[in-house]
Amino acid sequence: MIHTVNVSTLGIAGNRSGSVTLVGAGPGDPELLTLKAVNAIGRATVLLVDDLVNDAILAHADVQARIIHVGKRGGCQSTPQSLIEKLMIHEAVNGETVVRLKGGDPFIFGRGGEEVLHLRKAGIKVDVINGITSGLAAATSLDIPLTHRDQAHGVVFITGHNKPGGQGNDWAALAACAHQASLTMVIYMGVTSADSIMEGLLKGLPGDTPVAIVQNASLSSQRHAGCVLRELVNTIKEQKLASPSVMIVGKVASGVASISQLNLIGLTHAHAIAA
Repeated sequence: MIHTVNVSTLGIAGNRSGSVTLVGAGPGDPELLTLKAVNAIGRATVLLVDDLVNDAILAHADVQARIIHVGKRGGCQSTPQSLIEKLMIHEAVNGETVVRLKGGDPFIFGRGGEEVLHLRKAGIKVDVINGITSGLAAATSLDIPLTHRDQAHGVVFITGHNKPGGQGNDWAALAACAHQASLTMVIYMGVTSADSIMEGLLKGLPGDTPVAIVQNASLSSQRHAGCVLRELVNTIKEQKLASPSVMIVGKVASGVASISQLNLIGLTHAHAIAA
């Protein structure tokens, strides 16, 4: 039987020795979960689950495990990070085997680094199990190689959603670097800031740089669109793309952008004939 817990009623108590494992649940498709992750989930007595984790993954949990949903979704109201950290410590010091189940990979825009430091300062044993990050899954779903000997010598993973009160990204400088070094840019949580991102990137990248936008990567509900950089904002609006989405910027996305442009030309031509 799966139990749920009201996180607001918990305090810190106990003196038994438990542990915490940060587990990457991958981009959404349950079949992309690693064997190591499956084993950790099955051993857990308590699971703290992010909002973007597919419910099907919880089928690997023990029937007696307590499932605590601690919603985390970029740009949305969610459980405070401080409360999640307090909850992990509370469960661990009471002897529980805790799994912190996070979408994607814990160490790629998953606050895994913050949580590891916080837990170790509290004397809690902590391990990390990697998951497939959504940026990689999004690219693979469209047959986009993030690196390519002729098109991209490296890849940059970057967030489009900065910490409240923090300094924003210098998109112009990032674009200039990517252009000079032939790098692919994979932008997470950037749809709501697409206007400023596009404006900055155009200061360092050509307007015809290929872009692919992928929503709900790896899921049956996945949607995507391709365009050139100067059409990024219009494409997102026209295709009604929303979070969670990943944007892939660079020559490696040329195939997706070209197909989308051909489809657009075809539709325009068809409308002209019909008229």
